[in-house]
Amino acid sequence: MLKAGLTAGVLLASLSVAAMAQDKTVVVYTAHKASIVDALVPKFEKETGIKVDVVKAGSGDIIKRVKAESSAPKADVIWSIGGEQLEDNKDLLQTYTPKDDAALLQTYKVSPEWIPYTGILLVMAVNNKELKPADYPKTWAELGDAKWKGKVSSARADSSGSSFQQLATVLIAYGDKGWDVYNKTLANMNLSDSSGAVPRYVNDGEALVGLTLEDNALDYVKGGGNVAIVYPEDGSSTVADGVALVKGAPHAETGKVFIDWLLSKPVQEQLVSDIGRRSVRKDVTGAGLKPISEIKLVDYDIKKVAQHRNEWIAKWKAALQNR
Repeated sequence: MLKAGLTAGVLLASLSVAAMAQDKTVVVYTAHKASIVDALVPKFEKETGIKVDVVKAGSGDIIKRVKAESSAPKADVIWSIGGEQLEDNKDLLQTYTPKDDAALLQTYKVSPEWIPYTGILLVMAVNNKELKPADYPKTWAELGDAKWKGKVSSARADSSGSSFQQLATVLIAYGDKGWDVYNKTLANMNLSDSSGAVPRYVNDGEALVGLTLEDNALDYVKGGGNVAIVYPEDGSSTVADGVALVKGAPHAETGKVFIDWLLSKPVQEQLVSDIGRRSVRKDVTGAGLKPISEIKLVDYDIKKVAQHRNEWIAKWKAALQNR
């Protein structure tokens, strides 16, 4: 009996250790570029002792995967994909109020199912070696000119959250003429799988103009590359990309720790200073970035955009086939 009791005790202890080890893991699906993942994940692991298993994919593919796994979720956290996609797929997400919720800017808050992570801004990256400042395009509409044929790099709007945001921004800026303006630009585009790759094509001279996020372009500006940033005069948009807890997450508690860590003041300061993102916190300023007050912005309503997302993606695919 004693031996049996000891054996049972050892078994229970082993199971407890295994459970504790499992609890020290968080599975994260992210559309972040590798440089940001590599900068933040090891730091989180060191500070918390929690191991991060990262699955990197495009925003659209992440949503497809979480949907496919919804009956037996594998992911705990979706990290850094477009707010429109999270808003359009709230049924996949578990409401969570982060520890520092009171410090977050109300402007970026949309729905309780997902949390603003950083403020992202659309820009044009231009090759300043091949183009003189006087020749830089100044508006989205100018990119529809035949002289830019094959010289504009963009990611696909059906797989990239930021590229969909760019499509929506043009449609909002130009109203009834939005599709005419956008389709002329689409006719001049070379498409890639990731907006993060776009400024590399511009820097290397494979494209003269790239449609991407501000922080992606800033990497090359700070590194002394052949890239300058243009803020379109007909209107950009700044919205939050989001972070969210997956409904039925197998490691929900460590997922919450990861989310709280991302939104903490030191990490948000690092995202601004080292990575060029704009913070969603009230107490973190965008030092070194062009003030938002000096940038023309369209009235980008994520809830309304999310309602039109499937319709606009279908139209985009049709326009791509017909260009």
